[in-house]
Amino acid sequence: MADDALGGAINVILKKGMDNNLTASVSYGSFNTLQASLTGMYRNKQNGFTAKASGFYNYSDNDYKVWGKFVRNILPNGRYDFVRAKRFNDAYRSIGGQMEVGFTDVKWADQFFLGYNGSSDYNEIQHGTYMSIPYKGRFSESQANVFSLNYRKKNFLVKGLEFTLSGMTSSRKQVVVDTVKWNYNWYGEISIGLNGDPILRPSGAQQGAPTLNHINRRITTARGGFNYDITKNHRLVFNHIFYTIDRNEQDMMRSEIERNFIGTRELTKNISSFAYELRAFDAKLRGNVFGKYYQQKIDKMDPVLEAINGEATRREDKESNNKTTTGYGAAFSYAIKTKLYVLTSAEQAVRLPSEEEVFGSPGENIVENFGIKPEISNNFNLGFRAGPYSRNQHKFSFGVSGFLRDTKDKIVRRINPRLNDAVQSDPFENLGKTKSVGFEAEGSYTFNKNLYIGMNLSRFNSVFNMRYDPNGREYDYYNKQLPNEPFFTFNTTVQYAFRDLLAKNSILNIYYGFRFVERFYTTWLDIEDFRTTRQHIQDLGVSYVFPNKKFTVSADLKNIFNQQAYDNFAVQKPGRAFYIKLNYSINNF
Repeated sequence: MADDALGGAINVILKKGMDNNLTASVSYGSFNTLQASLTGMYRNKQNGFTAKASGFYNYSDNDYKVWGKFVRNILPNGRYDFVRAKRFNDAYRSIGGQMEVGFTDVKWADQFFLGYNGSSDYNEIQHGTYMSIPYKGRFSESQANVFSLNYRKKNFLVKGLEFTLSGMTSSRKQVVVDTVKWNYNWYGEISIGLNGDPILRPSGAQQGAPTLNHINRRITTARGGFNYDITKNHRLVFNHIFYTIDRNEQDMMRSEIERNFIGTRELTKNISSFAYELRAFDAKLRGNVFGKYYQQKIDKMDPVLEAINGEATRREDKESNNKTTTGYGAAFSYAIKTKLYVLTSAEQAVRLPSEEEVFGSPGENIVENFGIKPEISNNFNLGFRAGPYSRNQHKFSFGVSGFLRDTKDKIVRRINPRLNDAVQSDPFENLGKTKSVGFEAEGSYTFNKNLYIGMNLSRFNSVFNMRYDPNGREYDYYNKQLPNEPFFTFNTTVQYAFRDLLAKNSILNIYYGFRFVERFYTTWLDIEDFRTTRQHIQDLGVSYVFPNKKFTVSADLKNIFNQQAYDNFAVQKPGRAFYIKLNYSINNF
């Protein structure tokens, strides 16, 4: 609860079972994609000693084909040649493991774990924010070492008081490498100019100047809180989050003097929340009233070498800002009838800018913006939920909700006019005032516990809501839909289970999925070249659970008809792809 998320909350319930278990899975599919994982847990029932461990390996060439209006080679005469080609600099590899040891369900703790998590990854960078120009030879590598502590105890000191504490400290190292000077087309070939000579990148590398940029981060996070049940129907909740990051960068491609002048970046935030939860009228009415306090301090230091009286002198340019703000709100639900609920909430929500949004992230093509401000949004939600209702072998539920978001200083990736293809990286920035009005709907139907149909729909109008600039001139994009935000989506899933097929106690599951995304602009300009196509994505899948329930085989055919699919910045996602997965589990050994 002590967080700076906007627009609502998600309640994640993890597995609570403490049976000894071991699960292994491996998946292989299109684009040379391999995923493997191994997880296990052991608990001694006599003394409560518990150990959990997991490991994973992921790899993919990601060399899927791309095509359409956003994929073009620039010919020597400057004209565009729209092509169909494979991504050639987009491989990804990650490997890691985690282990936790401690005690569960003992007198002094419901859970107590000390943990370690180590991981590394390699990520090739195919292009900048958009797909305008492909890169070759630009990549990042990173390693992380994370130590953690988690503790939870109900009836802590006194009956009805629950205490939770989690802490983490980590060291994360990343290097971004970009030293290749040639310009490339989408076939992975060096671009040739009118004179027949190879074309060089303007600044000497794929994105900007050549770089061997080492980025080191030291991160510490602590989260703690108390829940106190005054009575069965009244609860008090207090939570606090502390987060700090100390970051520095050293580019080994700079001169020796510049390399020794290492700038520093520090970000610290504290978020406190207090809430009162109630249940009344035989639990028909449930409510939560809360308040939050946010504090974020940002420090920046860049050393500068300057000549004074003919001598080189080191000077430190320092900037600092410290912002505080408050948030508050309330959420209520009321059961009009059995399984028919009205839900409403109102909140002044706050989202503090993240480290990447403030200090940038070269590996993600994000530029620093030290002056970015917190996003503050006044939100209102009203809806209802019905079900699940059962009649004979039929079971169904549905719900719909409407929402209003009145936002100040919305944090967005800078919306590039895309008139200059040389611009390949952008900062996050505040967008003044925006307003969003829309609704969401969902429903599900089950027959005889075999057939399941689920669907959800989201439609909203999110517009720039600031009419005049500081000089009194009306903005050209006043009251226009925000770019890079899909505003109409629809998803549905159909699944059917055949039981006792081929063997008794076996289950064969077949599913079909459909996703629709309405076309949207990627810039403020109403130009068709900067507008995505409608996305109609269909998937098929099948899984077979063997009678012993230990072994499962599944196969998935994604994007059956090889339709174009995009992210919010019109970067094309994979087309048709096939994957097969094997999963083996041992429980209660």
